[in-house]
Order: sequence, then structure tokens, then C-alpha cells
Amino acid sequence: MTSEQTFVVVGGNLTAGAAVTTLRDQGFDQRIVVIGEEPHPPYERPPLSKQYLRGESTADSALLHPPSWYADADVELRLGLRAVRLDPVGRAVELRDGERIVYDKLLIATGGQNRRLAVPGTDLQGIHQLRTMEEADAIRAELRPGRTAVVVGAGFIGCEVAASLRQIGLEVEVVEPLEAPLLAALGPDVAKVYEGIHRDEGVRLHLGEAVEEFRGQGRAEAVITDRGTSVEGDFFVVGVGIDPSVGWLEGSGVELEDGVVVDEYCRTNLEEVFAAGDVANHWHPVFRRRMRVEHWDNALKQGAAAARSMMGAGGPYEDPHWFWSDQYRYNLQSVGVVGGWDDVVVRGSLEERRFVAFYLKENVLMAAVGLDHGRDVRRAARLVTARRPLDPALLRDEDVDLKKLGAEVAEGA
Repeated sequence: MTSEQTFVVVGGNLTAGAAVTTLRDQGFDQRIVVIGEEPHPPYERPPLSKQYLRGESTADSALLHPPSWYADADVELRLGLRAVRLDPVGRAVELRDGERIVYDKLLIATGGQNRRLAVPGTDLQGIHQLRTMEEADAIRAELRPGRTAVVVGAGFIGCEVAASLRQIGLEVEVVEPLEAPLLAALGPDVAKVYEGIHRDEGVRLHLGEAVEEFRGQGRAEAVITDRGTSVEGDFFVVGVGIDPSVGWLEGSGVELEDGVVVDEYCRTNLEEVFAAGDVANHWHPVFRRRMRVEHWDNALKQGAAAARSMMGAGGPYEDPHWFWSDQYRYNLQSVGVVGGWDDVVVRGSLEERRFVAFYLKENVLMAAVGLDHGRDVRRAARLVTARRPLDPALLRDEDVDLKKLGAEVAEGA
């Protein structure tokens, strides 16, 4: 590396923070510039739907590093700025105000942006989304005793918000077009467990109903569903997923398909341009397919992996993708990729809400999801990465040690 090298990271989120931390930890001592649209240094988003939303933690506690760390590490934070164009020929990132920042190597870590419902009334006051600290603050400003919140969408964000609002005493209605909460993410068996959990906690679920419009006089007062149901509330939180933030890359030549297409080293099709985090559609060498992962753990690990690749010291990014979700007193953990399974084997009891569910395809373990069984889920990671057929009876049997089974399978590989 020459003394003139500049590494630029576009995106001021957790992936960016993990990348610059790794660059400095691994000995890169040259110029690093981080361009972030939000006014905050990189922070962790999971508390926004949980502890921070409930008022149990502060904004500072969500920061990856205190602001002074970046100055001490000689990392230039350019916050509150938006990148609007990538010039790969001139190797420059152009900002909204016309400034151009030239790079030797570039990491795209722009994450995603909330999807918006294309229905009438979305411009009414009192309709919120949740991805940034400011959006969490706007919801917190609505939290007064006796109020009713309507949550649109029962994916992980919607379910976590609903749980947090119930925990602090609000009435909660949830509107979801699928037939159960978390159905797309976890499949029908585990989704039914979460339906029962939320109903037991007093959440009123409107399942199999899609929002057709918001109604109100200046401020939203109700959603109307495709079944004609009117669900009234004092405020509304819409959580219907995110889209990767790639608009600024159009026309740059970067390959785009459900995000930025990268290989197992986080490399794009453009020379010295990398991508990681929510925005990256990466090739996974274990699962032999492309995937775009939106979890906290992936943001940290893939940001670090991309940094190592930028330094020429990276290996294939083959993490089996672990994540968790806290709702009420229950902790869900998952490893692997839930999707395309042909069998689900349960260890424990769905009815008693103590289980690990193993998702199999032709007896190969694709993923493991556990409720309050984090240790078993983590032990199953080795079975997921082995990609070898398993006897479902061994997975079902609670007397079989998953750690030992994983070692035996790995040895047999």
C-alpha cells in the first residue's frame, strides 16, 4: 500500500463501524473516510424496537464506539451527508452538495430503507416507521398511558414493537396480510407459537388482512383492511420490510440485483469496490446460493470481512448467519437459512414453548430455530455448515448431544 491510499466507506451504520474498526485493528494506518446520512456515529439498531423504545436504555448505549474513538483512531466521520453518485472511472463518490471524495478502495455499506405502503392516507400525521434513532424518538413521543397503537406488519420489527408497546402498558392491534406472525421468516409451526404468545399478552391480531387505506382528518385515526375491517388507533407503526439503498449507484456499472451483487469476498464487479451488510447480495459458499441478510450479527461480521478483503487479507465469508429476537420474556435464536425446507423436526415441545425446530431439505439441515434454547441453536451451527444428510431421529431426541453430533458429522465430512 502507498502512503496516499484512501479507503472510503459510504454508509454510517453498524456495518461501516465494524469495517473501520477492523481496518484499524488489522493495522491499516492510512486515510479512512466514512460518509453517513444520519447525524449519529455508527450505532446498533436492535435496541430501537426493544430497550430504547421502552425507555430502558439511552441513545449513547447503542453506539458502537463513543464519538471520541473515531477522532482517536483518525477516522474522518462525514455525517449528515448523502452520497448521490458513484464515479468508478474517476474513483470518486459525489455528495449531494457537489463535493467529490476520491477513493482508492470503496466499501458500500448503505444498508436499506423502509418500504412504504402504496395506499391512500400514508401522508397523514401519526403514521410512523422504525429504522433510525429519530424514528424511534418519534414513536416514543406517542407513548402515553391509555393509548392504542396499531402495528402494520408482523415480521420481526412489527412483532418486537408490538411486544415492547404491550410491555409498557399500551393497547396494541396488529394488522398482517399473512395468516400468522413471522410466517414468512419461520414457517407455519413456529409462527403459530408466536401467534399464541402475542394473543396471550393481549395483542389483538388481525391476520390475513391487508391494509387498503389510512383514514383520518389530518391525523390517522384508523386503517381499513381488504376485509372491510376498521382498526382504530391513536398512532400507527408500519413495519413491512426494507429495500436495499442502491439508488445512488444507478448508472455506475455496479451490478445490482436485490442489492449490490458481491462474491464471497465481498467484492463487486467493479475494481476495488466492495459491499457488505443489509445492502449486499452475497454469494454464500456453504449454501451455494446468493442471499441478502438483514441481521445485526451479519452487519458486524460481514463489515469486518469486507475490511479484511479491502486489505488483501480476506477469506471467503461463510458465516452460517445467526440472529435473535426478544419478545416479552421469550428469546428466539436462529442459525442458518430458513427457506426451501421439506421437513421440520422439533426437539422439545411447541405447545410448551420450549423447543428447537430443525429445518431440513432432503435430510440436510438448513437452519435451526430455538425458543429459549440458545445453546442448542449455537451448537447446531456446525451441523448447518456440514451440509451432510442427518437422521431426523437424532435431531428430535433430546438425549442426543448436539455438540457431539456436530463434531461427529464434521469429522465424517
